[in-house]
Amino acid sequence: MTAFKDIWTQEFWRCVSAEFFAMLLFVLLGLGSTINWGAIAEDPRPADLVLISLCFGLSIATMVQCFGHISGAHINPAVTAAMVVTRKISLSKAIFYLLAQCLGSIVGAAILYGITPASVRGGMGVTTVSGLHCVCYLRPKRNDLKGSSSLAIGLSVVIGHLFAIPYTGASMNPARTFGPAMVTWSWDYHWVYWVGPTLGGTLAAALYEYMFCPDPEMKTNYSETFIHSPTLPLSSGTDQSQPRSLCSPSWMWREPTEMS
Repeated sequence: MTAFKDIWTQEFWRCVSAEFFAMLLFVLLGLGSTINWGAIAEDPRPADLVLISLCFGLSIATMVQCFGHISGAHINPAVTAAMVVTRKISLSKAIFYLLAQCLGSIVGAAILYGITPASVRGGMGVTTVSGLHCVCYLRPKRNDLKGSSSLAIGLSVVIGHLFAIPYTGASMNPARTFGPAMVTWSWDYHWVYWVGPTLGGTLAAALYEYMFCPDPEMKTNYSETFIHSPTLPLSSGTDQSQPRSLCSPSWMWREPTEMS
């Protein structure tokens, strides 16, 4: 099939394997923070929500920094779906990313299950750790190793967890939930953790990409297609050859600087 012709390249499997290992490490590190080691005590302490939130956020930030320049470090089916909607990834790669993410989550959860004493395993965070950080993934310079996009993504995950854990468990990552659910065979309301984050992620990505017009090339195409490049008054010092778009305020076109 033409749509899957790129799966025979080394680069393709390099990206897919990066998603697998990134998800494995993310689940292993993140779920490890949900283990309540005081559960065997007579008066067990409740789970530390700040600890869990920081661990998930810093883990995802680290994985994005390590694997972002290889595969894009989606590490979330909701992010992959958002990339398909905004045409930033092929359907064939998205399918294999999804499989790699789910398999990595299962392996990571299985490793944690095997090394954790049965007395403190609990539910292994099946309902612990949406569309906010999907927007961060759409930034054109997100894979720049000198930038701080990975930190922004991690902080968005921390914020989501701090707010949503008391309400729903904050499972913003379908694959992250799938792994421990498979290992512990706990499927109660599992579909919610696929539908919610995926819909939220694709909606947030679509609004960011198509309504707020952050991409300069898309702005130009939009202007040429729908606005027919109208002649607008330019401020002094403006490059007359610089394409303009009604998606942006006039102050953004005072000088031909690179837009991010």
